[in-house]
Amino acid sequence: MTIKDLRALLKDKRVIEEINRHLWIESQKAGYSIGLERATDEWLKLYAASWMKYHMPEKYAKSNGKGPR
Repeated sequence: MTIKDLRALLKDKRVIEEINRHLWIESQKAGYSIGLERATDEWLKLYAASWMKYHMPEKYAKSNGKGPR
């Protein structure tokens, strides 16, 4: 995924909700707030591609060179 794809994802309300959920879960595990920046970085690295593949299959295929451009 490109930076452009990731930036577009961050405009999606559902992605922000997922990042906030990740922030809460990981903060609970750590025993302190991990911070929004770290939560965002982690979520984008670990879950963005899978999330996009499930929720936006056409856009995912296009961004990975597997569909018509």
